[in-house]
Amino acid sequence: MMNNMKLMAGGLAAATLSAGVAIAHGSGLDHHKDKMIESALSAGPASVTDGATVLDGEGNVLREGSNGWTCLPEGAMGAMCNDATWMAALGAMMSGEPFPTGSFGVSYMLAGEGDTPGVSNLDPMASEPTEDNMWIKDGPHMMIILPDPAMYADMTNDTSAPVYVMWKDTPYAHLMVRIEEADYE
Repeated sequence: MMNNMKLMAGGLAAATLSAGVAIAHGSGLDHHKDKMIESALSAGPASVTDGATVLDGEGNVLREGSNGWTCLPEGAMGAMCNDATWMAALGAMMSGEPFPTGSFGVSYMLAGEGDTPGVSNLDPMASEPTEDNMWIKDGPHMMIILPDPAMYADMTNDTSAPVYVMWKDTPYAHLMVRIEEADYE
């Protein structure tokens, strides 16, 4: 998990650096902000994004929202729109704590994983593919946290299934629900 967190931190640093480069080249911070908002909003349906808060990769508010959803631009993990449970789960991951349980959580990643390198389906700490860590780069999908981790027990982690468990048997288990097949070269 810490390696994935390092990837996220690297993505945040790259976003910060590109903001500085945009200013230095005269394209302006507003243009960069607009691009980050556009990226973030690509992750969810209009029923979510129209009223969502948009944060940059460092947690700064780019646009205030009113519907309880939060969208993030593509970074180390791809653009996503999260409900409050998923935002708490991301906070837990960043601090190395288990996901919160007792609540159902939904995250949209309708733009897929974009330019990100992908992730291990087995090991949340993996930072690169190996022969045995089931590396995947998924297309448009939803992620769902179930309120009771025991609910994942009889579910598959086979990434060819339309619904599968990512990071099964870890504190970060969640369902992956494929919306479309990945279209990556």
